[in-house]
Amino acid sequence: MNTTTKTSPKTSEDKIFSHAQQNIAPFSFNQEVADVFDDMIGRSIPFYKEIHSLIVDLVARYYPDSGRVFDFGCSTGTTILLLEHHMKQLGRPISFTGVDTSAAMIEKAQAKCAHVRDVVFLGEDMTQVDLCDASVVILNYTLQFLKVEKRKALLEKIYAHLPSGGILILSEKIRSPQAIVESCITDLYYDFKRRQGYSELEISQKREALENVLIPLSPEDQLSMLRGAGFKQSEMLFRWYNFASYLGIKE
Repeated sequence: MNTTTKTSPKTSEDKIFSHAQQNIAPFSFNQEVADVFDDMIGRSIPFYKEIHSLIVDLVARYYPDSGRVFDFGCSTGTTILLLEHHMKQLGRPISFTGVDTSAAMIEKAQAKCAHVRDVVFLGEDMTQVDLCDASVVILNYTLQFLKVEKRKALLEKIYAHLPSGGILILSEKIRSPQAIVESCITDLYYDFKRRQGYSELEISQKREALENVLIPLSPEDQLSMLRGAGFKQSEMLFRWYNFASYLGIKE
């Protein structure tokens, strides 16, 4: 499978937390983050490219050549761009709706996906989006930013609007309920970030910015929530320490 494309512009390097900040504001997907997001996400999420390959494979298998692929938290549009490129190679038309509350991210996505034939971008709260004609829903490191008490309702809404055979693809940062294991996998994740060129200051300050903004669940809680929302056919497909991807299929 070839998911490469030459249309993505070069991104700026993430230096947001490289200088000491006296007051660290809660993390938000503002213009500053949007400008460096592609570099930030590639250096912060382990196996990010492989997760995109997983998404492309699943959509190619389950998309019924009708309906729309909803990408919640579409950020700069990379997932949509890769899917469109791959499906075009297969000679299969595909329709997209990208959703993001960040106006800066939507602007980046519109520019990146300017040539995509059938895509609509919505700068809306994903819990309020009309899921009419949804056949695939993608939540790629997005649900984790929604308040925990609102997550099940969104998953139930997604399940209700998907047709039989429709799928949900979910990737999330996760936590272990076992304190020693959680400490271990957190340390190993920070080792990963150091290998990507992030300094101790950057790691520390971003961790503080994300506190109470990104709320991870345990794998057991995540699967329980998926199955409780209706996705009885659901399973973890990928895990690397404290990151995981899941598939939910509507029967």
